Amino acid sequence: MRIGLIGTGRIGALHAEVLGGHPEVSSLVVADADAARAAEVADRVGGRAAPSVDALFTDGPDAVVIATATAAHAELIGRAARAGLPAFCEKPIALDLPGTVTALREVEAAGTVLQLGFMRRFDAGYLAARAAVRSGALGRLHTVRAVTSDPAPPPAAYLPVSGGLYRDCLVHDFDILRWVTGREITEVYAIGSDAGPAMFRDSSDVSSAAVLLTLDDGTLATATATRCNGAGYDVRMELAGDRDQIAVGLDPRTPITSTEISGPPAPDKPWPGFLERFGPAYEAELDAFVQVARGELDNPCDGREALRALLVAEACEMSRRERRPVRIEEAEQAGNAVRA
Repeated sequence: MRIGLIGTGRIGALHAEVLGGHPEVSSLVVADADAARAAEVADRVGGRAAPSVDALFTDGPDAVVIATATAAHAELIGRAARAGLPAFCEKPIALDLPGTVTALREVEAAGTVLQLGFMRRFDAGYLAARAAVRSGALGRLHTVRAVTSDPAPPPAAYLPVSGGLYRDCLVHDFDILRWVTGREITEVYAIGSDAGPAMFRDSSDVSSAAVLLTLDDGTLATATATRCNGAGYDVRMELAGDRDQIAVGLDPRTPITSTEISGPPAPDKPWPGFLERFGPAYEAELDAFVQVARGELDNPCDGREALRALLVAEACEMSRRERRPVRIEEAEQAGNAVRA
């Protein structure tokens, strides 16, 4: 296959390494607004740098992988659809509902494939948790707890274009909560704190957040996130049923220390970031995309899944602003009103 990769930042460079070494990828062409960076990445992985995104599309790829800044996602998704190309895109499709829906409509009209980069769906721990829930091993699921903690804040310039903590970070928890449990989120109550560095207040964002979510079968879930977890990168999920309880992300590198005398020791090498923690999952999702593009596998994460997760994030923003519970339908109706 001939794959076109657009964007060679941190995620793009990782994708380039995976695709450059993939046995089914015969040619990898990369493009980036930073031509020197694109050339360096292409040279490192045995690919070829295109002088522009236009040139990459003209080159005739069989599929494209989009790992640019978020602001360019929707336009590139539409461009791939109009060219009849399968596309993989990092989340989100867009930072708002109108942009997301417009891009999805282009994909639907073209009849092409769009796979979204929710890499946790390919992590071995979450896969095992999903299997445990679906098998009935936990019994009736009554409580789920999700944690996402970054070790340090992103650059200040990133915050105004990130979409905020709910859309940029917790959206992963919203997606994986739906995927593992097989249930829809119906209502949220969200709060946030900007008590971290001043850049969060300057960008009207929060540095920490907590959400109480109700699922359509009555299961209760909590999701917390912070940009300021000095112990390390911490992503976990606990699922409790009336028969058993399990945890995802609990291993010798989990950055948490027990205060119990007989508790496990503190980790020697806590996870430093998402690339290390989810490295195998990133590889697995791109391998799946290659199979999807070849017609050998059904799409494991359709673009419409990103819309469902974004609706939850939108409801959280509304809830935080108005300090009240918000049903997901309210966020959907508000988005429809904006589009109208």
